[in-house]
Amino acid sequence: MQLAVWTYEGPPHVGAMRVATAMEGLHYVLHAPQGDTYADLLFTMIERRAKRPPVTYTTFEARDLGKDTAALFQDAAREAVARFAPEAIIVGASCTAELIQDDPAGLAEAMGLPVPAIPLELPSYSRKENWGAAETFYQIVRTLADRSVVREPRQDRRARANILGPTALGFRHRDDLIEVRKILDCLGVEVNLVAPLGATPRDIARIGAADFNIVLYPEIADEAARWLERTFAQPAVRTVPIGVGATRSFIAEVAELAGADPTPALGDTSSRLPWWSRSVDSTYLTGKRVFIFGDATHAIAAARIARKELGFEVCGLGCYNREFARDLRAEAAACGVEPLITDDHLAVEEAIAAAAPELVLGTQMERHIAKRLGLPCAVISAPVHVQDFPARHSPQMGFEGANVIFDTWVHPLVMGLEEHLLTMFREDFEFADEAGPSHLAAHSPRAPGGGRAASAPAPAHEAAPARGPAPAAADPPPADTGGPVWTAEAERELKKIPFFVRGKARRNTEAFAAAEGRSAIDLDTLYEAKAHYAR
Repeated sequence: MQLAVWTYEGPPHVGAMRVATAMEGLHYVLHAPQGDTYADLLFTMIERRAKRPPVTYTTFEARDLGKDTAALFQDAAREAVARFAPEAIIVGASCTAELIQDDPAGLAEAMGLPVPAIPLELPSYSRKENWGAAETFYQIVRTLADRSVVREPRQDRRARANILGPTALGFRHRDDLIEVRKILDCLGVEVNLVAPLGATPRDIARIGAADFNIVLYPEIADEAARWLERTFAQPAVRTVPIGVGATRSFIAEVAELAGADPTPALGDTSSRLPWWSRSVDSTYLTGKRVFIFGDATHAIAAARIARKELGFEVCGLGCYNREFARDLRAEAAACGVEPLITDDHLAVEEAIAAAAPELVLGTQMERHIAKRLGLPCAVISAPVHVQDFPARHSPQMGFEGANVIFDTWVHPLVMGLEEHLLTMFREDFEFADEAGPSHLAAHSPRAPGGGRAASAPAPAHEAAPARGPAPAAADPPPADTGGPVWTAEAERELKKIPFFVRGKARRNTEAFAAAEGRSAIDLDTLYEAKAHYAR
């Protein structure tokens, strides 16, 4: 276990809470001390849910450790069943409560509660949030599914599908579900159930009535889908419809299993991304270098869209959930980059700085990293900030999701014409480095007189004054690190390089000078370094 300021995933009981909060008629009895009740804030403050999660904590204190804490759990379980009248409960321990080894699963089983009690064994010190959500959903399906269900013959009915994976606190899960339902309606496929989001324990009982399953988020639903395949002989659609190409593949795969004609769904012309990719405007962004990091599902999808649909060059690709490392390694090989599989945000920051991309696609943490490095950034994956749960419809999946992705990714970049203006008129006050690209002013750090230094960025949700020097962050004053010193003449020449690649030019030149043993960087050193890296 590692102490860190930031973390990509919470402990596994947070994953269990995401499943419980997504469902209806399910209650989570969590053996936990007072401090572990923080998780409520994730749903009420970050996701903006109108009600708190369906969780009852035992909330034992230090003084309770000398007593029978098992009795506290049993009392809490009885009170939760009496008060909330759930159809089923799940029981488990938080990371702290796990240390006292009260065995909530065994205690619940021995209590003879009037509703099913599903035990969760979530090892907090070796597993994390997404695994906890997947294990919880798997145990719920395995316990509550009615194995006597027999599917009706297909002759006189439409094909039926289960949509598996959407949870509470998921990145755009609510909006993705709307788009996937539209596709299924167009194909004439009936939705048997959606789970966990919106499902009840009673719904889970009839999960075997579907002809096949759609795994929208493998991190959550893949384990349950494999069990359903073994138990009910239900095949699974595992293509995640993020991006135009993947959406078309998804439609073809669903249509084949449903025995439907894919033409109506494939004829959807609502996505403007393919048109833009063929337009003259797209040449301004062709070859832009992008660094991608997030959960495996969204990172892999982003890499495919970047290189196949937008013409970007993927210069870095990674994920934080090791369970899907094999899939990410395969995509990294296709992109020609080394995979980065880590949950250490400092390692990610170091990799981004070394790659010097022109765009970062990542999580809320990469947003902060990119701000410190002065790089454009778009959020593509959880963990996310409150602003990434917009009130508007903003999916990632389907053809409309491709439109949202196009807008989200292209907006932070500087278009070709503005690049030329910034380069040609850099001496003019309106186009000087301190002014920055016109469309990025709201995300700039405050001016030095505004109370915040460029090295201490504002929170991601806080808009700064429009005249803030955004690009200045890309070219910070050289720190006194004992390395080569820049002459005034070389600094002036460096300023002639466009700001969006100037940071890389500075780092390359300093590395060249250090390798050559030069104590000062003058014009000759600058030009020699340029020639060296151009070979």
